Amino acid sequence: MRLAKYLAQCGIGSRRETCRLVEAGRITLNGHIARHTDPIHLDESLNCLDNIELDGAPITKAETLAYWIFNKAVGTDCRLLEQDQTSLIHLLPKVPRLYPVGRLDKDSRGLLLLTNDGELTHKLMHPSFSHSKTYHVRLDRSFTDDFVEQMASGVRYKDLQTLPCHVQRLSSDSFEIVLTQGLNRQIRRMSKALGYRVIDLERIAIMTLNLRELALGELQEGQMRPLTESEVAELKAVLAIK
Repeated sequence: MRLAKYLAQCGIGSRRETCRLVEAGRITLNGHIARHTDPIHLDESLNCLDNIELDGAPITKAETLAYWIFNKAVGTDCRLLEQDQTSLIHLLPKVPRLYPVGRLDKDSRGLLLLTNDGELTHKLMHPSFSHSKTYHVRLDRSFTDDFVEQMASGVRYKDLQTLPCHVQRLSSDSFEIVLTQGLNRQIRRMSKALGYRVIDLERIAIMTLNLRELALGELQEGQMRPLTESEVAELKAVLAIK
């Protein structure tokens, strides 16, 4: 197994975060500074046969992979900051250790996936995979059909050009948008570039997970729960994860 994948399965963080730890020289393997290409040797029970340390503290065993969903409320900060009382970290269970897959900004609400599976996080987050996330958005006033067409074809703001996406009107002042990009505050900035202000933004779906479906619809804002085995299997199937 590759080092980054093993570290991610140990609950150290996503693959991207564990790569940063390796680049910073904070991971040692059998007494030497680890490299990204280093393999990890496991026995038949998937116990590590190598001596791996983070900042001198041993990393001994991969955690059981866990997958939860959280219906985030406005005001919760997805950054895991102990000193911030609005941080998601104060709502997470102590066991298993969970990390958010991507973020919803503090003013937004809706579906957030929590896991310690670094491979799944990588598949969902890396832009090369172009996985879909669906949002319901309400603006500060009614908009025209031209607005829908402009949002769908891509919007330029600052030095960025967003990719074409699916946009569908829901009412005179609200719409559904399906993104495969993950730019910071993308929907708010797209809307602002066209002269509108977002007053409510809810993520309703991440790939196969949908808050509007019966199984997930009972989850109230601020609540979280583990995914069922079938929900995990369905998500992994579309991500091509065994």
